[in-house]
Amino acid sequence: MKIKAAITKDNTSPFELEEIEIAEPKANEVLVRIVASGVCHTDATARDASMVPFPAVLGHEGSGVVEKVGANVTTVVPGDHVVLSFASCGHCENCLVGMPAYCHDFMALNFAGVMKDGTSPLEQHGHRLSNFFGQSSFATFAIANERSVVKVDKDVDLALLGPLGCGIQTGSGTVLNTLKPSFGETIAIFGAGGVGLSAVMAAHLIGCSKVIVLDIVDSRLELAKELGATHVINSKSVDAVEEIRKITGGGVNYTLDTTGLPFIMAQAVEALKPLGTAAYVAGGPDLTKSATFTLGKRLVASIEGDAVPQLFIPKLIEYYKQGRFPFDKLVKFYDFSDINKAFADSKSGVAVKPIVKMN
Repeated sequence: MKIKAAITKDNTSPFELEEIEIAEPKANEVLVRIVASGVCHTDATARDASMVPFPAVLGHEGSGVVEKVGANVTTVVPGDHVVLSFASCGHCENCLVGMPAYCHDFMALNFAGVMKDGTSPLEQHGHRLSNFFGQSSFATFAIANERSVVKVDKDVDLALLGPLGCGIQTGSGTVLNTLKPSFGETIAIFGAGGVGLSAVMAAHLIGCSKVIVLDIVDSRLELAKELGATHVINSKSVDAVEEIRKITGGGVNYTLDTTGLPFIMAQAVEALKPLGTAAYVAGGPDLTKSATFTLGKRLVASIEGDAVPQLFIPKLIEYYKQGRFPFDKLVKFYDFSDINKAFADSKSGVAVKPIVKMN
């Protein structure tokens, strides 16, 4: 079937909207008509760092309507509204204990450019195009394994829901599933992008007494306050750790770094109380420059918010419907034809969470 897709031809070229071919769904696959797809930092990183073979169709925060299902698919039927999330094998030890984001084949299934059977459902002029994150949702249609498909309520704007499959799931899940703060505990969140602000909403939802947000963009800090931050710090001209200690009288129980920058990760560790826990979702810390682990502090990495998407995403949608998780305040919509502008606005900070809508 002929579809339109945003093709990434190399790590320096803009997205190009072109006609391509998509295969029929195989036995365990689902064909989804994409309504919209979130723009995530991981898409930009995969392109810029050549993490996926080119040419490729990126996009991994898709939402849409089921068009066809393979013979073995049992969880969705044509007409269902769905969100697409990351790919996992379903058979390894980590998948079987409910931690699919740590699937032994995670890198191969999400970044190698092919599905589990070694093929891609996408081609152009007889040449294979790389699949991304098991979905390639920067297109008018996508093929995904049933394990990547999350059925959602039809009474919520489907175009809004795609980012729940990655960025919003990552930020909120790192708080709710990884750190699990108790009512009244304190947290500092470094970075007020889509992931960080999702974490703010989760920390507010769970009842943290102090939710401290650090960024260098005042408009994002204002939005953080609207979403539940009790304190905000523009860290451009102050000592972030000292400010956190002043607010809390010594440090926080938890920190979350969303930036991936080693010097900020170090601040996130320093700002903890003894026995506190720091989480990070990108990059990796330089552990050689901190002696604070002698105070019983812990450091944990979280992938996709330690979530099982089929269980976690419907919960977030329910809280959204109750007015307790207003992630729609993060979103700015763009036409599919303006995908390059969406990426530029994401990079510059003009948009917190861009979503491209397929016409």
